[in-house]
Amino acid sequence: MTPLARALARRISSCGPMPLSDYMATCLLDPEHGYYTTRDPLGAAGDFTTAPEISQMFGEVLGLALAQSWADQAAPARFVLAEPGPGRGTLMADMLRAAGRVPGFLAAARLHLVEASPALRAVQAAKLAAFQPHWHTGLSELPEAPLFLVANEFFDALPIRQFVRQHDGWAERQVGLSGGTLAFGLAPPLPLAALAARLADTREGDVVETCAPAEAAVAEIARRIAAHGGAAIFIDYGGWQSLGDTFQALRKHAPCNPLERPGEADLTAHVAFAPLAAAARAAGAAASALVPQGVLLERLGVTERARKLAQQLSGAALENHIAAHRRLTHPQEMGNLFKALAIHPLGAPPPAGFAPDQPKADHAHDA
Repeated sequence: MTPLARALARRISSCGPMPLSDYMATCLLDPEHGYYTTRDPLGAAGDFTTAPEISQMFGEVLGLALAQSWADQAAPARFVLAEPGPGRGTLMADMLRAAGRVPGFLAAARLHLVEASPALRAVQAAKLAAFQPHWHTGLSELPEAPLFLVANEFFDALPIRQFVRQHDGWAERQVGLSGGTLAFGLAPPLPLAALAARLADTREGDVVETCAPAEAAVAEIARRIAAHGGAAIFIDYGGWQSLGDTFQALRKHAPCNPLERPGEADLTAHVAFAPLAAAARAAGAAASALVPQGVLLERLGVTERARKLAQQLSGAALENHIAAHRRLTHPQEMGNLFKALAIHPLGAPPPAGFAPDQPKADHAHDA
């Protein structure tokens, strides 16, 4: 048992089974033993690799897309450039390098990072020192100003609740004890008003996941964009609606039992984008149509950028570059699994690469 597993077992013995959301939050953010609070999880020496670590092209085209939105909204003289969950700072560094070619953008930008991990804050400080970043523990701490934000693989790590359809009610999945070890179980089924609409498109035994922290985060971002202007780009793996058990653990780049080594594995779930779009609209902003990552990157010119970079490469470096482009864009790799949603002010165009909101067409992107 890991130290955190022992602590969780004591807590369950004393207080009873906990919702999956509590288990996930504790595993990831426990101050002493939490996964994100105690390590740098990225790269070959870590447990997973994100798109910015695969190629600089990812951040470059996204940076230019946000810079274009800034220009489209009359280039405010001072704005907040923000990223929640910025990892090693690689994405933001690549975005700033590309967006720095847009006159006035860097002079107007004030860099703000939302990061809970002390280990990752130290890495970000070294990489982004030239841009004088400010750190926050939550989105609510960001200054009130035009907000241009990117979130890549941020929502997938926010704590989810799981509900299993039981006739006309829902039984919440919990983490309890069986023979002294952590085990999944179900609470008694109850009718849930929040999931009443899902009775029409689910069957008994189906799993639906909800993520209130993700909806709250989008509502906060959208409120600021509606009030002050700006744009947000969210990229994550998932689909339009939640259906099925997508809770998973990753350790040393391989799947593992999410209850086996709490605090020592990354825990994530697929993102349902429909509730995020609804939260943005309820907060007064517009949400774009959902678009696969590969399609978005192609619209933003990633292939042209790849060709230019390829002219300077040869041998193994060229082969790795070609493989990186394929990994980011190909439908069989990250191109279709990852989706993107943009938030923007009502009456303003969506960021480059995104189509305006088309609710009926959105369901074509279900996953």
